[in-house]
Amino acid sequence: MKKKSSSQSAFFNLRVLIGLFMVLAGVFLALLGFGTFSAQAQQKQNIITQSANPLVPAGFDCSKIHELGIDKQENLRAGAIMIACGEAQGGSPSATSSFGPVPEFIQKLLAPLAYGATDVNLITGTETSPHITQSETFTAANPDDPNQIVVAYNDSRSATSNNISGASVSTDGGTTFTRLTKTTGQSPFSNTLGDPVILYNKPTGTWYTV
Repeated sequence: MKKKSSSQSAFFNLRVLIGLFMVLAGVFLALLGFGTFSAQAQQKQNIITQSANPLVPAGFDCSKIHELGIDKQENLRAGAIMIACGEAQGGSPSATSSFGPVPEFIQKLLAPLAYGATDVNLITGTETSPHITQSETFTAANPDDPNQIVVAYNDSRSATSNNISGASVSTDGGTTFTRLTKTTGQSPFSNTLGDPVILYNKPTGTWYTV
C-alpha cells in the first residue's frame, strides 16, 4: 500500500479548510440576508395600532401604501399616513420658536398677513344645486385702506355659461363679505375658467383680477 506524502496531506487539508470556510461564509451571508429581509418584511407589514393624528386611521397596514396608491396622492390624509409609516419626513417647528417670543417689529411686519379671527362666510345670496361649489381662494387687501379686502375663488354657480370665477368684497376689515353678483344673479367674470388672482394697483387705486 502506497503511503501519501506529507505534502499531499497538507494540500488536501488546505482544500478542506478553504471549502469549509466557503460553506461557513455562505451560511453567514444567507443568515444575514434572511435577517435583513425579515426586518424589511416586518417594516412593510407595520400596523398602526394607535394614532395621535386623526388623519391616520388606527389599524392601517403600512404594507398597503403602494397597493392603495397613497404614495402617489397629494392630500393631507395621504401625507399623514406616509409620515406615520416612516415613508416620508414630517415637518419641524418654526425656526423662530427656538429664539423665544417674536420681536414686536416682526409682529407688525406680519400683521397684514393675518385678518380676522373666526371663519367668515364669503358666499352671500342664493345658491342653486348642484352648482354650489367654491374653492381655491386668493386674498388681497388695499394697503392704503386695510378695511378693503377682496377674495377671489373658483365659483361654480355660472359653470353652465363658461364662467367659473367669483369674488367677494369686504369693506369692514373682513368682518363681513358680499359676493360680487350681476343683476342676472351670475358672477361678473364672463368667459373665465377659474383659479383667479386678485391684485390691487396702488398708483391707480384700481383692483384687477386675472
